[in-house]
Amino acid sequence: MAPRHTQPSVAETDSTTAEQVTVAAPEADDTLARAKAGDNAAFAQLYAQHKRRVYSLCMRMVGNVTEAEDLTQEAFLQLHRKIATFRGDSAFSTWLHRLTVNVVLMHLRRKGLNLVSLDEAMDPAPDSGPMRSFGTEDLRLTGSIDRMALEKAIADLPAGYRLIFMLHDIDGYEHNEIATMLDCSIGNSKSQLHKARMKLREALSARNSPEVLP
Repeated sequence: MAPRHTQPSVAETDSTTAEQVTVAAPEADDTLARAKAGDNAAFAQLYAQHKRRVYSLCMRMVGNVTEAEDLTQEAFLQLHRKIATFRGDSAFSTWLHRLTVNVVLMHLRRKGLNLVSLDEAMDPAPDSGPMRSFGTEDLRLTGSIDRMALEKAIADLPAGYRLIFMLHDIDGYEHNEIATMLDCSIGNSKSQLHKARMKLREALSARNSPEVLP
């Protein structure tokens, strides 16, 4: 294949990025290794690097600033206790993500929140229309949707629906993983996701209805 000469600046940028990654990776590995060995300064570095992502995850899951802040601190307390058990089977960020999800789920269970209705019938409600196939992309939720309106609609979902929608459609967990995390069936996870998407469509349609189309 002939070399590309049309975009030299992009190639130069890619080269620079690759060099930066090559240099940064050993430093990140060293920070993690030192943190696992009990180096508090290294742990502080990990905290600085990941705190915003952890807080964002907690906030999406609970929808409350105070709770999200408290859960962020709890997640890092758990990390401090368990970091020595990280074996590197997955990326550290993935491992921390799962640890945070578990912290939030434990918090919700202690509050007695019914995350999912385990006794809910799998049949659709009479006013929900024909049941679509589970696990397929919802085309009516794609395209140009105002981000603020979408985030507000997600925040307004019932807690169980919001949690499963976030885990599946935002964080990319499979239904079998969600079922394990929430101690429910795969079918229930799919059902809750379907209902969450329907509520989102209704909310977004209601927001757009006053607009006069040309």
